[in-house]
Amino acid sequence: MNQTRRKRRSDPPLSSRLDSLSPEMPFPSKSPSLLSPRVRNIFLLLTFCSLTFTVFTYCTFRRDQISSIARSLPLFSTQRRHLLFSIAASRDSWLRRSSYVRLWYSPASSTRAVVFLDRGAGGLDPDLPPVVVSQDTSRFPYTFPGGLRSAIRVARVVKETVDRGDNKDVRWFVFGDDDTVFFVDNLVTVLSKYDHRKWWYVGGNSESYDQNVRYSFDMAFGGGGFAISASLGKVLARVLDSCLMRYAHMYGSDSRIFSCLAELGVALTHEPGFHQIDVRGNLFGLLCAHPLAPLVSLHHLDAVDPFFPKTNRTESVARLIGAASFDSARILQQSVCYDSSNIVTVSVVWGYAIQVYEGNKLLPDLLTLQKTFSTWRRGSGVRSNYMFSTREYPRDPCARPLVFFLNGVGSDETGGTWSSYRLHSVGNCHRAEAVKQLQRIRVFSRKLKLNVEQMNPPRRQCCDISSPYNTSMVINIRQCMPDELIAMVT
Repeated sequence: MNQTRRKRRSDPPLSSRLDSLSPEMPFPSKSPSLLSPRVRNIFLLLTFCSLTFTVFTYCTFRRDQISSIARSLPLFSTQRRHLLFSIAASRDSWLRRSSYVRLWYSPASSTRAVVFLDRGAGGLDPDLPPVVVSQDTSRFPYTFPGGLRSAIRVARVVKETVDRGDNKDVRWFVFGDDDTVFFVDNLVTVLSKYDHRKWWYVGGNSESYDQNVRYSFDMAFGGGGFAISASLGKVLARVLDSCLMRYAHMYGSDSRIFSCLAELGVALTHEPGFHQIDVRGNLFGLLCAHPLAPLVSLHHLDAVDPFFPKTNRTESVARLIGAASFDSARILQQSVCYDSSNIVTVSVVWGYAIQVYEGNKLLPDLLTLQKTFSTWRRGSGVRSNYMFSTREYPRDPCARPLVFFLNGVGSDETGGTWSSYRLHSVGNCHRAEAVKQLQRIRVFSRKLKLNVEQMNPPRRQCCDISSPYNTSMVINIRQCMPDELIAMVT
């Protein structure tokens, strides 16, 4: 069998094979089957990251937006109708003082109130709260030497108010006297900071250090008014009578309420807008340096002078409340502005008075109360110790600043408020050239809408003086810039 032997072809050398490759020949591409999953994974990862970033950015924006809206609103949407005022009075005092209550009580604006008397007081007045006669309190002991048993009846107003049952939608029980004037809208704003479903006891001390020592620094003085949340009021009403049996040795009604609340474990929450007014005479210095907080109440009006010249007490309070109807939160709020070209300092107490000082007056000095009033307790040995710093009020009228009292308030079509103030001339005094012709001051401001963020903590507003001025000055109140100082630029 013939076998043909196939000759094996020899392979070319490696060098010749490499030489046969053209330099322009591209390297073989990677297989699509190996590259596609990796590209797909990278694409999916980038898509996921992009979506995550978009969602996070949107949620952050919405959160900040919602947070901003929330800060502009009260914590709780408390309104006038959620407050029930209980006014303690006697028949004799009610006949004299009901005019004060008439100034702030407004059933047309959903103000709810009831007056408790020791005996009947005649017919009904639709412009005044309904009147009820307090229950008999003869079974309760009272042993304070020289005191008044009526303190027990007034203390039980808390229980009788809750037990009346006419408490639908009531979130806060508010208590005061017939010579207490409330600025209701401001009180609503203040109480909106607190959860009415929890136990709250809100009020203020006396202006007199000695009165606080005598009674307590931790007690809300009843004449200045105090508020008790509805949840706490219901509990207090159930236990109050037992407390009254234990505290026969105490002087007033507010001491009894305070002691019973202390036994329940509740402490006073201080709000500086409540004013007991345990001083006498001219309140000018006190009103011109009001705390940086909404004005809530004024008391003891029969013991102080009218707030404005040529008015009686009722008329002067009516003027203050009238100004508050335009901008309640701004009433008695102090702003200080400077005219560095004429070296003049102006202190604006909105809705009440303006003081124009010659020279550069530092802000801390103007925030200190001028002692225009006298002590509550009379006598040669009584010391004038107050709960605030005071400075002397010059006896010489020419050493005092120019004073302009509120003359009128109005609003314009832009939503702003104009208040006008007229010079109150006292004595024939030599004044600096820049202010000697000044007769009127007009102040422009935007309505002050306090929200939770602005009240905790609050910040004083700034103001500008429009130049030049001769007989009339124009002032604009505004929010201060972030790093702006209230001081004269020199």
